Amino acid sequence: MDFFNSINVSSSALSAERTRMNLISSNLANANATRTPEGGPYKRKDAVFTATPLENRFNRALDGATAQQVRQVEVSRIVEDQNPPRLQYDPGHPDANPQGYVAMPNVNVVEEMADMIGATRAYEANVTAVQAAKSMAMKTLEIGR
Repeated sequence: MDFFNSINVSSSALSAERTRMNLISSNLANANATRTPEGGPYKRKDAVFTATPLENRFNRALDGATAQQVRQVEVSRIVEDQNPPRLQYDPGHPDANPQGYVAMPNVNVVEEMADMIGATRAYEANVTAVQAAKSMAMKTLEIGR
Protein backbone atom coordinates (compact mmCIF):
# COMPACT_ATOMS: atom_id res chain seq x y z
CA MET A 1 0.00 0.00 0.00
CA ASP A 2 1.44 3.33 -0.99
CA PHE A 3 1.30 6.58 0.96
CA PHE A 4 -1.74 8.00 -0.84
CA ASN A 5 -3.72 4.77 -0.48
CA SER A 6 -3.20 4.78 3.27
CA ILE A 7 -4.33 8.40 3.47
CA ASN A 8 -7.35 7.68 1.25
CA VAL A 9 -8.42 4.68 3.34
CA SER A 10 -8.13 6.61 6.60
CA SER A 11 -9.85 9.70 5.22
CA SER A 12 -12.78 7.64 3.93
CA ALA A 13 -13.12 6.10 7.40
CA LEU A 14 -12.98 9.57 8.97
CA SER A 15 -15.82 10.72 6.74
CA ALA A 16 -17.90 7.61 7.52
CA GLU A 17 -17.37 7.99 11.28
CA ARG A 18 -18.30 11.67 11.06
CA THR A 19 -21.60 10.67 9.44
CA ARG A 20 -22.13 8.07 12.17
CA MET A 21 -21.47 10.65 14.91
CA ASN A 22 -23.91 13.09 13.28
CA LEU A 23 -26.61 10.42 13.24
CA ILE A 24 -25.96 9.53 16.88
CA SER A 25 -26.17 13.22 17.79
CA SER A 26 -29.48 13.48 15.95
CA ASN A 27 -30.78 10.41 17.79
CA LEU A 28 -29.82 11.91 21.15
CA ALA A 29 -31.30 15.31 20.30
CA ASN A 30 -34.60 13.71 19.31
CA ALA A 31 -34.83 11.14 22.10
CA ASN A 32 -38.06 12.77 23.34
CA ALA A 33 -39.51 14.03 20.04
CA THR A 34 -43.06 12.75 19.75
CA ARG A 35 -43.93 14.69 16.58
CA THR A 36 -42.08 14.70 13.29
CA PRO A 37 -42.99 16.16 9.88
CA GLU A 38 -43.61 12.57 8.68
CA GLY A 39 -46.00 12.02 11.59
CA GLY A 40 -45.49 10.01 14.76
CA PRO A 41 -42.44 9.87 16.98
CA TYR A 42 -38.84 10.24 15.79
CA LYS A 43 -37.31 7.05 14.42
CA ARG A 44 -33.74 6.20 15.37
CA LYS A 45 -31.27 6.31 12.45
CA ASP A 46 -28.09 4.34 11.91
CA ALA A 47 -25.40 4.25 9.22
CA VAL A 48 -24.53 1.08 7.33
CA PHE A 49 -20.86 0.91 6.33
CA THR A 50 -19.44 -1.02 3.39
CA ALA A 51 -15.91 -1.66 2.21
CA THR A 52 -15.53 -0.71 -1.44
CA PRO A 53 -12.44 -1.13 -3.62
CA LEU A 54 -10.18 1.88 -3.76
CA GLU A 55 -9.78 2.63 -7.46
CA ASN A 56 -6.51 3.95 -8.78
CA ARG A 57 -3.77 2.92 -11.22
CA PHE A 58 -1.56 1.44 -8.51
CA ASN A 59 -4.29 -0.97 -7.39
CA ARG A 60 -5.11 -2.02 -10.96
CA ALA A 61 -1.44 -2.80 -11.56
CA LEU A 62 -1.31 -5.00 -8.48
CA ASP A 63 -4.67 -6.76 -8.93
CA GLY A 64 -3.03 -9.89 -10.31
CA ALA A 65 -0.02 -9.76 -8.00
CA THR A 66 -1.77 -9.58 -4.63
CA ALA A 67 -4.54 -11.60 -3.02
CA GLN A 68 -6.04 -8.58 -1.26
CA GLN A 69 -7.42 -5.43 -2.74
CA VAL A 70 -7.18 -2.10 -0.93
CA ARG A 71 -10.61 -1.02 0.27
CA GLN A 72 -12.12 2.17 1.59
CA VAL A 73 -15.05 2.72 3.96
CA GLU A 74 -18.29 4.21 2.67
CA VAL A 75 -21.70 4.84 4.16
CA SER A 76 -23.83 2.71 1.84
CA ARG A 77 -27.15 3.79 3.34
CA ILE A 78 -28.82 5.27 6.38
CA VAL A 79 -31.52 3.09 7.88
CA GLU A 80 -34.37 3.94 10.23
CA ASP A 81 -35.15 1.70 13.18
CA GLN A 82 -38.25 -0.33 12.31
CA ASN A 83 -39.06 -1.32 15.90
CA PRO A 84 -42.35 0.00 17.24
CA PRO A 85 -42.20 3.10 19.43
CA ARG A 86 -42.23 2.56 23.16
CA LEU A 87 -45.42 3.56 24.89
CA GLN A 88 -45.18 5.72 27.99
CA TYR A 89 -48.13 6.48 30.23
CA ASP A 90 -48.59 10.26 30.42
CA PRO A 91 -52.28 11.24 30.13
CA GLY A 92 -51.46 14.98 30.35
CA HIS A 93 -49.20 14.94 27.27
CA PRO A 94 -50.72 16.62 24.18
CA ASP A 95 -49.83 13.58 22.02
CA ALA A 96 -51.37 11.00 24.39
CA ASN A 97 -53.85 8.55 22.92
CA PRO A 98 -57.31 8.07 24.51
CA GLN A 99 -55.83 5.50 26.92
CA GLY A 100 -53.23 8.07 28.10
CA TYR A 101 -50.19 6.51 26.40
CA VAL A 102 -47.68 8.54 24.38
CA ALA A 103 -45.68 6.94 21.54
CA MET A 104 -42.06 7.81 22.35
CA PRO A 105 -39.00 7.35 20.12
CA ASN A 106 -37.26 4.03 20.52
CA VAL A 107 -33.93 5.72 21.38
CA ASN A 108 -31.89 4.29 24.24
CA VAL A 109 -29.71 7.17 25.48
CA VAL A 110 -27.17 4.88 27.17
CA GLU A 111 -26.75 2.80 24.02
CA GLU A 112 -26.37 5.94 21.90
CA MET A 113 -23.68 7.29 24.25
CA ALA A 114 -21.80 3.97 24.04
CA ASP A 115 -22.04 4.14 20.23
CA MET A 116 -20.76 7.73 20.34
CA ILE A 117 -17.74 6.64 22.39
CA GLY A 118 -17.03 3.85 19.86
CA ALA A 119 -17.35 6.26 16.93
CA THR A 120 -15.06 8.75 18.66
CA ARG A 121 -12.42 6.08 19.29
CA ALA A 122 -12.59 4.92 15.66
CA TYR A 123 -12.25 8.53 14.50
CA GLU A 124 -9.23 9.04 16.77
CA ALA A 125 -7.64 5.81 15.49
CA ASN A 126 -7.96 6.98 11.88
CA VAL A 127 -6.51 10.39 12.72
CA THR A 128 -3.57 8.58 14.33
CA ALA A 129 -3.16 6.43 11.19
CA VAL A 130 -3.06 9.55 8.99
CA GLN A 131 -0.50 11.16 11.28
CA ALA A 132 1.63 7.99 11.26
CA ALA A 133 1.56 7.84 7.45
CA LYS A 134 2.52 11.50 7.26
CA SER A 135 5.34 10.96 9.75
CA MET A 136 6.68 7.98 7.78
CA ALA A 137 6.59 10.00 4.56
CA MET A 138 8.51 12.83 6.22
CA LYS A 139 11.12 10.40 7.57
CA THR A 140 11.45 8.90 4.09
CA LEU A 141 12.12 12.34 2.64
CA GLU A 142 14.83 12.92 5.26
CA ILE A 143 16.74 9.84 4.05
CA GLY A 144 17.84 11.71 0.93
CA ARG A 145 19.54 14.51 2.89
